[in-house]
Amino acid sequence: MFQQIYDPVNGSLFASALFAMLPLLSMFVMLGWLKISPHVSALVSLAICVLVAAFVYHMPMGVALNVGAYGAVFSVLTVLWIIVNAIWLYNLTVKSGHFAVLRDSFALISDDPRIQAILIAFSFGALIEALAGAGTPVAIAGAMLVAIGLHPLKAAVIALVADTAPVAFGALSVPITTLAQVTGIPFEELGHHVGHQTPVIAALVPLVLVWIMDGKRGLRQTWVAAVTAGLAFGIAQWASARFFSVVLADVVGALASAAAMVVLLKFWQPEKLPADAFQNDVTRKAENVAITHSRKQLMLAYAPYALIIAIFTIVQFGFVQKWLAAGTFKFAWPGLAITAQDGKAVGTMFTLNTLSAAGSLLLVAGVITAMMLRVSAAQAAETYGKTLVQMRWAVPTVLCVMALAFVMNYSGQTGTLGRWLAGTGSAFAFLSPVIGWIGVAVTGSDNSANALFGALQVAAAHETGLSPALLAAANASGGVLGKMISPQSLAVGAAAVGIIGQEGLIFRKVVGWSLILLLAMAVLVYLQSTPVLSWML
Repeated sequence: MFQQIYDPVNGSLFASALFAMLPLLSMFVMLGWLKISPHVSALVSLAICVLVAAFVYHMPMGVALNVGAYGAVFSVLTVLWIIVNAIWLYNLTVKSGHFAVLRDSFALISDDPRIQAILIAFSFGALIEALAGAGTPVAIAGAMLVAIGLHPLKAAVIALVADTAPVAFGALSVPITTLAQVTGIPFEELGHHVGHQTPVIAALVPLVLVWIMDGKRGLRQTWVAAVTAGLAFGIAQWASARFFSVVLADVVGALASAAAMVVLLKFWQPEKLPADAFQNDVTRKAENVAITHSRKQLMLAYAPYALIIAIFTIVQFGFVQKWLAAGTFKFAWPGLAITAQDGKAVGTMFTLNTLSAAGSLLLVAGVITAMMLRVSAAQAAETYGKTLVQMRWAVPTVLCVMALAFVMNYSGQTGTLGRWLAGTGSAFAFLSPVIGWIGVAVTGSDNSANALFGALQVAAAHETGLSPALLAAANASGGVLGKMISPQSLAVGAAAVGIIGQEGLIFRKVVGWSLILLLAMAVLVYLQSTPVLSWML
């Protein structure tokens, strides 16, 4: 039996937090400054984390290694299985030639690559996040952006930054469901609060995407489209979360954003770009492509993504979930018996949901896609093998990062960081989103960050006199901004666009935007805790 202690260094939470942040700092320094490859950075950071757990937090070495193995195995089904099958499905569409048709079809809406980037990464990506989550939109949107001609690095950056505002309501609001479970606050109330936070960020994201894509010129020429997409998404997400359905908030927002863009582009077009506008950033000029594809070809090109949406929608029906539950197995991870500092048992149940896992559903979508696109079984199997080779460096990165996250969580290091930040009194409202941001940066999941810190946020609210629902929601809303710098997300983005090994470079491109948007969220939540913006709630 191992009992967590959150202040193991002479009873000082601050001194303990200095040690607890070492694994994260080492990871970010190696990726962002020393430019060390991600799998090596993750491995070294994991080693540091295990040493801190053993020698600072007094977790037995055998238990620390077992927890790391638990995290690595956990990542296979929850992260790697999703990534591999999502990229395989994309590779199938490339193999069949239909992805080229899909790429060309965006020129039917607009021949401007900046507009296409908003539609693909923001609107379409949000729809995928709403239904699948877990890195799927980054993988698919990143690959699609490369297909329309964006440089792989820029495509990865745009896909990662775009996958922010939808995350809190992702996978049909699973993070909100988890937050309700760990806090005891009603699901609808939490959804309403998150719905008054993330839409503000959503309204800004398309402007950020345009800036990344084309700087000041992009803002000057396409701000109308960016504002339209952002406001349509944000207003629809807020309205759904507040009045209609928390579960469908992202679906409604994504469809509203895409519809608003289509309507706008019938009456307005951005200024025509010169032929060499992007030089090396856009390798293919969509405006020079003659669209000669038939309606059937276009329908087949979109069919795999419509299929994903259909499958993930169908599995939300109760009778389907009951049937899929037959493939779910739960067991206590052997050799682990851990309690929190207050004596409560820390869950170590391992869930193997073979049928209902997002990766399994993507595999089904891939098999059906192969049949629809007339890809032979041999070709599909060969493409799967090439996808595994493509992922060879992303796999150890994800395994090590998830092992690190579990060791930090179960040894008490993450709890130390959260409690240290919670000791700031009324100013905690400003730092509350930062805790969620840290949680997602470590675990790669808003759902996991909510499970990890949701109860802490409520406890801090009671201590400081702040609103428990506000701070719990801030955990989810701040967490979405840590998604783009999570090593798992970086690995997904790099693998999707074919630049595995350059995760550190991607990190350096996105970390600034992550911090800027986090600051905006922190200010918003703080003002919502005061009479200045309390009316929003």
